[in-house]
Amino acid sequence: MTLRDGTSSTSSTSKLVFCHFMMGIVANRAGASDYDDDMTKAKELGIDAFALNIGTDSFTDEQLGYAYESAANNDMKVFISFDFNWFSPSTDAAKVGQMIAKYSNEPGQLLVDGKPFASSFSGDGLDVSSVKDAAGCELFFAPNFSPNATPDPDSIDGALNWMGWNTNGENKAPTGGVNVTVVEGDDTYRSWLSSKSYIAPISPWFSTHYGAEVSYSKNFVFPSDLLWYTRWNDVLATSPEFVEIITWNDYGESHYIGPLSSTHDDDGASKWVNDMPHDGWRDLAKPFIAAYKAGATSLEDYITEDQIIYWYRPAPASVTCDSTDNTMKPGNNESGNYFEGKPNGWGDLKDSVFIVTLLTSAGSITVTSGDNTQTFDAAAGASSFEVPLGVGQQKFSLTRDSKTVLEGTSLKDVIDSCPCGIYNFNAYVGTLPQGNLEPLGAAGLASFTVGLAVETCLPTPSLSLGSIVATTLPTSASIDQQCASHRNNRGADWSFRGKFIIYNNRELVHDRNTGPIRDYDIDPV
Repeated sequence: MTLRDGTSSTSSTSKLVFCHFMMGIVANRAGASDYDDDMTKAKELGIDAFALNIGTDSFTDEQLGYAYESAANNDMKVFISFDFNWFSPSTDAAKVGQMIAKYSNEPGQLLVDGKPFASSFSGDGLDVSSVKDAAGCELFFAPNFSPNATPDPDSIDGALNWMGWNTNGENKAPTGGVNVTVVEGDDTYRSWLSSKSYIAPISPWFSTHYGAEVSYSKNFVFPSDLLWYTRWNDVLATSPEFVEIITWNDYGESHYIGPLSSTHDDDGASKWVNDMPHDGWRDLAKPFIAAYKAGATSLEDYITEDQIIYWYRPAPASVTCDSTDNTMKPGNNESGNYFEGKPNGWGDLKDSVFIVTLLTSAGSITVTSGDNTQTFDAAAGASSFEVPLGVGQQKFSLTRDSKTVLEGTSLKDVIDSCPCGIYNFNAYVGTLPQGNLEPLGAAGLASFTVGLAVETCLPTPSLSLGSIVATTLPTSASIDQQCASHRNNRGADWSFRGKFIIYNNRELVHDRNTGPIRDYDIDPV
């Protein structure tokens, strides 16, 4: 037979992990090398191919060329996922087939059973036979068709189920006792597809908060909580042929697992994405991916070091931001997904800190969230816990045989107010040991202030500053003294340059002279 990457093999049990990659926000990439970091990080995680989500933008072909070249250079695979928010199922079948054909012989193209693989977001009603005719070659086409809209799947080779979150069945959070779980979606798709290939979805989070400042206003959440952990356990239990992570870089819907530093344009999402890394979710996924590919049902043989991964929202759901939130004006609601104020579905979310431990042997976990402290016995392997969310610092420790193995305080406190004046239901993800900080770049912050009513919020990363407190404007000498102290304590490159504090060559904080903002000092932690 042919292995799923197109190489020869006698095995018929190979599993593949895909990850959805949004091409619509990467127009500013200048060459294949701008994709290299994404490719290498994904490959190291165990991802086999990026699903390149494309629309009909003028830059699409150029960026696809870069992505395919980078994939080949980094021993990765990619395939096109046609987004039918932009393509038309009724008129674009030939265009879809021709685009598949254009890239079908590229070294970076994913082959399944020796055939170029392609997928979609939505697209029910597409004439698949016309797609294959236009491609002029055999295809393995596994689109995101719905069992309800496409009762007969004979024309396709498999299908992607996009709904990686529990919903009410109508693209909203569970309501009125109606809860369609992700597992129920798995069962529906498997029954519909019969022996055809199933791409199971897995996603860590969902929160989006675009207001009237953009034409694509939408403001809703799905309950996610410990979903990333429980869903990987589902994958181990059911062992689907393919898995697709949703997503690598959809910052707007808060389900990105890629680094904030991944080069992209800001579509307005930076208001809830700045200082909200999700890198720890990759750490959690890595042993699960290895176990899934090996056909294992537990992680004991795939955990090589002790880790604590934790996540939480930056403020309790009870905070009121109506006077300053960016969604308090009428916006475009053609989608039916725009709501003013708190996002639709917010009442289904828990005010909790969510913790997953990956341990080489059993230990004791202590979590302090504000004034709430709880201690748990954690077994070897993977375990999950949650603690009521408390305002203030978030602290975590692992002890074993009366010795502290891991201990640390999150870089982000929980506040009893509105971050930057908005309802931010994104998740902050941290780890012990702490990973590298890779903040948003300048392009990823370009629309940060658009729609913000709070003028004191800055479009700059600040996590690595430690605690930031309002004070009188510091002098150059006082900053130099603190920078020297911080450099000695952390080994980092702090300096003071005119109106800016510089950390590892990255501008972090402006002083009062740059605009109507508060003065800041740095209190190293």
